[in-house]
This record gives sequence, structure tokens and C-alpha cells, in this order.
Amino acid sequence: MTYTVTDLFCGAGGSGLGASAVPGVELTMAANHWELAIETHQTNFPGTDHDCADISQVEPRRYRRTSILWASPECTNHSNAKARKRLAQQTLFDGEPDSSAVRSRATMWDVPRFAEHHRYEAIVVENVVEAAQWEMFPAWLMAMDLLGYDRHIVWLNSMHAAAIGSPRAPQSRDRMYVVFWRKGNRVPDLDLRPAAWCGPCDKEVKAVQVFKPRTKRWPLARWGKYRTQYVYRCPTPRCHADVEPYVVPASAVIDWSDPGGRIGDRTDPLEPATMARITAGLARYAVPQLVPAGGTWNTDTTPVTAPFRARTTRETEGLLVPLEARDGKWARTAEMPMRTQSTRAETALVVPYYGTGRARPATEVMPTMTTVDTAGLAFIAELRGGGSLVRPVSEPLAAVCAGGNHHMLVRNDHNGVLRTPPFTGHPEPSTGSGAAPRVEDCTFRMLSTAEIGEAMGFRRDYVICGTSKRNKVRQLGNGVTPPAAELLIRAVVDSLS
Repeated sequence: MTYTVTDLFCGAGGSGLGASAVPGVELTMAANHWELAIETHQTNFPGTDHDCADISQVEPRRYRRTSILWASPECTNHSNAKARKRLAQQTLFDGEPDSSAVRSRATMWDVPRFAEHHRYEAIVVENVVEAAQWEMFPAWLMAMDLLGYDRHIVWLNSMHAAAIGSPRAPQSRDRMYVVFWRKGNRVPDLDLRPAAWCGPCDKEVKAVQVFKPRTKRWPLARWGKYRTQYVYRCPTPRCHADVEPYVVPASAVIDWSDPGGRIGDRTDPLEPATMARITAGLARYAVPQLVPAGGTWNTDTTPVTAPFRARTTRETEGLLVPLEARDGKWARTAEMPMRTQSTRAETALVVPYYGTGRARPATEVMPTMTTVDTAGLAFIAELRGGGSLVRPVSEPLAAVCAGGNHHMLVRNDHNGVLRTPPFTGHPEPSTGSGAAPRVEDCTFRMLSTAEIGEAMGFRRDYVICGTSKRNKVRQLGNGVTPPAAELLIRAVVDSLS
């Protein structure tokens, strides 16, 4: 059976990519107010009907009925990026002269308006987490209830969406997904259970989402952002330890062949705030680290100047890393046998920088370092605001927003290198003091459109139209990560099948 989908506020097509990855799903109709986004969408989905229009002004009868509606209403006025009071009623347009910045207002109400006419079997509405603070949110939910829909609100960080057909999204992106289905239909299985490694149990588990107590600010019983309002825990009785679901790091999507330019050679100096962020990153990450593999992705790293953590019977510092996170796929040491290999190349080997040497466990002596650093340093510095300033490339990126152009790649390939002491066999900084390299000696560049696209979970061959990087990044930042869309549409389709 074929299940048809209408995508309102389709953007550049992330939700369409995720939906079309589900067998039996046909993306029938896509609509958006921005001409460039529609051009991108039509280029990649030539068999889908498209409409460039202000959705709030569209008569629902203009579009044919489909089985499923996906809607991503305007989120700018709900986001914390807007430092102003959120109003129940807002003007129709921003008033900004740039047509690409025009945002329709009250777009959340377009969902019940279209549902009233078409009576879709299921509806998925995507928005920022803060949309639950909207004054009219309870009334909006009640409207859908009166139209005959049951619901479940999914709080999902995109880096934890382990889809089957879509690439993983190495990006920490918290979103709210309100899933509706017709009363009487089978309830979709929306229990998020991402795979994670439990250290105390010494095994892989299906993590359970556990929410912190609600507050007056957040009246919903289940709500919020990862780590701030909920965590994942081991489901094993008498354990229930906090665990970290598997994720793909930012380093997986970075083009390492493009180091950028040396900061000290720039003709236009970086802003003081930018230099401060780079300095903070160097102070945090410049001392070479030993990264434990046996725990979770954000287990504390250990500077090589410090003692090893407690040793066990397992070697935990050398990794073969699978690029997926389905059952039975986890990082394992190079001493262990490889898992079964399929027709696809899907396992990455952690090797020395520049690939000039062989992979070796941390128990071996580091190779002799020459003028070409084979153990370099890289981290991501964030140019504007947000909850963090810098993060290592071993973690997912911070959320990509429509403004874009705020992720910087900083590298140091020739300073603070490791050397091999003649007798101890333990690597240490060549400076002896562990001092961070100079900012001027690091290279710097912004992430490219292609890297941002892959961080969103878009395929490499996906075409983003436009002549400027700004407009391309805006399309991506406004989009939905395909793996999250696939995960939810797959659950809905399973309930309808």
C-alpha cells in the first residue's frame, strides 16, 4: 500500500528526504513561501507537485488529500533567539525587505485548518522546543482534539535519530514533534529507545528517556531539551545509570583536506570575541588527549600528561568505529575481531593524522614526530551566542540555524605536537609544560555549505540552489533533519499498515 504525504512549509526538503526514505511512502505535495526553497525542493523532487505560496492564505481545497501531513510551521518567534515576548497573535509578515526572510505568522493554526478539511490519517508537526511555551499552545492542542485526533509529543535531539535509510545527523539539534493520529487508529510506537553503552552493565542497552520534574515554566509532564530537561538511562533493573546514546561526531563530515588559512597571516583580523573563543578552545583541547572508547561518546578525556585511568582486562583506547548505530554496531578496539562486513563500506579506522603511519593502541609508544605533525589538533568554535563556545570535533556540531555561518574549524598542525620520550614510553607535550599553541599559528575557516548539509543529515548529492552561501545555509538551517523525519514517518506508517 502507498501512503501519500503533504509537506507544508517544506523548506529545502529535509522532511521530504526522510519521508521518502520509508518504503511505501510517496511525497505528493510540497508547499513553501520562499521561491528559492521551492526551487531547491523541485530540483530534488521533480515528481512532486509544488506550490510557492503563503500557506496562511491558501485555501485547503487547493491541495488534494493525502494520508499523512507533515508541517513545520514558522518557529522564529518561538525560539530563544528572539529576545522579545511571544504573543498569541502576531502580524503576518516580518517587514524585512529580503523576500527570503519573509515568515508567515500564526502558521501553527494552519495545521488544524488543513486537518479540518482533509482529515488526514496522521499528522506530524515539527517546531522548536520553546513552541510549547506559546500562550495558545493548549488551545491549539484542544483544537486538534476536537477534530478527532489523539496525540503524543516527541522530544528528540537529531543526533539520536538512528534512521535506516537516511544518514545520521552529527548535530545536537533539539526539536519538538507533535504526532497526531485519528482516534480509533492504532497508536504509533513513539517510545524512543536509542542504543547506548552502559558501563556498569558492560553491555549495549536500549536507553530509556527519563524526564526531570516539571516546573511552572514548563507545565507539560514531559518536555524539553536533552540534558537540560531529560536524560537517557540504562533500563536494566538495579542499574538505571545515566548513559549516552551513540552519535556520529562532527569530524565525520569535515573536509580535512581544507585546513583554512593561518590566523596570523590574515589581512583582516578576527573580531576580539572570535579570538577569545579560539583561545578558550585551545586552552581546553590543545593538550593532547587520550579518548576512552569503552564508555560513551562524551566520557571524560584524559590529558596524556596525567596518569591513565584505571586499567581493566579490556583495551579501551584503540577504535574501529561503525558509522551506523543499529543493533550490534558499536565501537570496538582494534584488538577485537571485526564484525561481519557487508557490501557497503561502513566501518572507519582511527589512524594517525595524515595517514602516514599505522593505527596503534595507546599502550604502544607514539611514533617519532617530525616537522609534519601527525597527531594534530582540531576543534569547532562557535561564532555567535548559544549555550557553548567551543567543542571538540569528536562531538556533534551545535545546532545549525537559519542565520548559519557560525561554525568555525580551528586546527593546529605544527605546534604543541607530541614527541616520544626515550625511556618512559608515555607521550607528553613537546613543550614540557603542556602550554597551548599560539592562536596566530592555528588555521581557521568557516564550515562549508557541503559540510553543513551533511551535518543536517542531507545526502552528499543533494542539490541546494542559490548563488550565495548565505541563502544556501539559510535553507539548510531552516530545514528538518532527514533521519528525524524518517524515524517518525516510519512509526506512523507502521501504525497505519
